[in-house]
Amino acid sequence: MVKTLADIRRSGGHVDRKRLAATTDEDIIRQAKEDGTDEEQVSGVYPTPATVRRALGMTQKAIADLIGIPLTTWQNWEQGRVALDPAIRTLLKILWKEPDAVRRVVTT
Repeated sequence: MVKTLADIRRSGGHVDRKRLAATTDEDIIRQAKEDGTDEEQVSGVYPTPATVRRALGMTQKAIADLIGIPLTTWQNWEQGRVALDPAIRTLLKILWKEPDAVRRVVTT
């Protein structure tokens, strides 16, 4: 179940900002593998926005610009504030597996 921002606010959740800031890309990749979402298994599930962006070596702004969406939309997807609909999950798979094809299509 995906929690809404209102649900999180009501629960009084706490974010350990120091721990979050100290998390490296290597930590994220390791955690993804532990969760079963590593690159070899992506065909059965969709990659997360953060996984795709990091794999492409792009900033949030650069990837948002590439696919023609507002930066805040990408940030909301990446931070889990907005549930991803099937079209977005498909776009993420295409970006993950065929980033050059996406670049060719959106830049012409």
